[in-house]
Amino acid sequence: MLKVLLVDDEPFIIQGLKVLIDWEQEMIRDTINAYFTANGYQVQTASNGKEAYDFLKKESVDLIIADIQMPVMTGLDLQEAIRKENLSNAYFVILSGYADFEYARRALQNECTDYILKPVDRDMLLKLLNRVSAMRDEDDRMRQKNNKMEKAYLARNQIALIKGKYDDSNLQYVTSQMKCKEGVRYVEIQMAGCDADEDVTDQEMREFQRQMYECCTAFLKDYAENCVFDASADEKIYDVGLIFFQYMAEEAGLDENAYLNGLVEYLGENLSRPVTMLVGKKVQDISLIARSYGNACMLRSFQGFRSKKDIYFYEEEVQVSNDGMVLCKKSLDDLLKVVEQNNHMEIRAAVDRFYGEMSQRGLRGESMTLNINYLLFQLIHLASEQDDEVNQEEILRLISESSFETGTMRGSKTHLMRFACEYGDYLSQLRKNVSRGVLGNVEKEIKEHYADNLTLKGLSEKYYVNSAYLGQLFRKKYGQSFKDYLNNYRMDQAADLLLHSDKKIIQVAEEVGYHDLDYFVNRFIQVKGCTPAKFRKQMQQ
Repeated sequence: MLKVLLVDDEPFIIQGLKVLIDWEQEMIRDTINAYFTANGYQVQTASNGKEAYDFLKKESVDLIIADIQMPVMTGLDLQEAIRKENLSNAYFVILSGYADFEYARRALQNECTDYILKPVDRDMLLKLLNRVSAMRDEDDRMRQKNNKMEKAYLARNQIALIKGKYDDSNLQYVTSQMKCKEGVRYVEIQMAGCDADEDVTDQEMREFQRQMYECCTAFLKDYAENCVFDASADEKIYDVGLIFFQYMAEEAGLDENAYLNGLVEYLGENLSRPVTMLVGKKVQDISLIARSYGNACMLRSFQGFRSKKDIYFYEEEVQVSNDGMVLCKKSLDDLLKVVEQNNHMEIRAAVDRFYGEMSQRGLRGESMTLNINYLLFQLIHLASEQDDEVNQEEILRLISESSFETGTMRGSKTHLMRFACEYGDYLSQLRKNVSRGVLGNVEKEIKEHYADNLTLKGLSEKYYVNSAYLGQLFRKKYGQSFKDYLNNYRMDQAADLLLHSDKKIIQVAEEVGYHDLDYFVNRFIQVKGCTPAKFRKQMQQ
């Protein structure tokens, strides 16, 4: 819909322009590109520049066609007022019965789109509309492109602040583009339990991440720019970051907890899967947001030792008061020593002593959390000394989740025993640098047994390697998850069978390990860009 404002003090001119084209429903066929095809026009009229000026204060239009000579306010004066006051970005066309260069020159100085003489015939008017419509479409495309570039540039500067790797230019740009006040937190939003889900591909995870981002921006409305897509930039974390200011909740008439709970509920109602929100500690201003981001990362690591919740607040999960807090340091240091030695029998005995001491001292709740946090921090440190390139926090969480899946209560003595034993195995593998041989074995397994039910967990057990560690090693070397690598290899074998055999598609699917034909076809389309039947036909032509 092209919105047009016709401005002329002569009624018959206005009427003539209106009848030249059926403005309400113009459907002219494309012949030698001489006519403009459109679904419709919306036309308003004004008898002088002042009337048009007042109209434009309330309404927006795409095109203004105005006569030069009018009482009260001329067309040129209207044009100058519009540009000076930035009243409208509409294209402006001067209409006149005078072939005077000075009129044209003055009009062009004020960004006039065109200058046409009366009388105006139908073809001339349609060509003008055609050109204006094309200009508007191109401007819209450029505007969208620029908006995307600006959003991407803002996101880069925001991530620099979030990661603590910024300079004054990053800080100045962010503060110029966002409403920044005191009291800010970093909030990480991710799919609940996403990393442990073997049935979800990287592509599906990425799509869910985008949906999550779109839902967050829809909820935030005017503060959508506070939302950052893939803020962590970690290959295994499909997250959305939120720079959350205290005033955002206050302006909504809510406290911080209620506001963030409202966001979680909104995401739950509009997404296919639940999400988890990790809320870092509040810092004074955005220049310190990296500290809050570090808090959120720590919460991510410790999820495996906490009961499942929609929202984890740093203050609630980690920070505890010093009143009456006791650290069982001797018991914990003994446990750390035997975990490092990977002595399972001694690990179980050390866990027993640790829990015995906590029971004897009557430690519960926050005091127990303090002791567990000390242990986890030290375990991360031990692993980092062996290999600082591996995401130790993620390994810690995945091992804990694996220990929990056996049916034990999260954070219980049995849970800690199983976790500590598995973590001891992991440290032992790090020292042996198992990556040199095991990845070759895994790749060989895929090539020789790709049609079988291969799983990362099964292969890790076969080669005595922690599955979380093996998964990270695999992704680091091949640039994709084990599951996606296996599926892509199967698709390559399927393509070869389609080209070099006359087997039916269902037979090809079964030979490469797929017993569900629909699933096979969908996977083939994702990898190869077309159906198996079309692929075979195209390659045989």
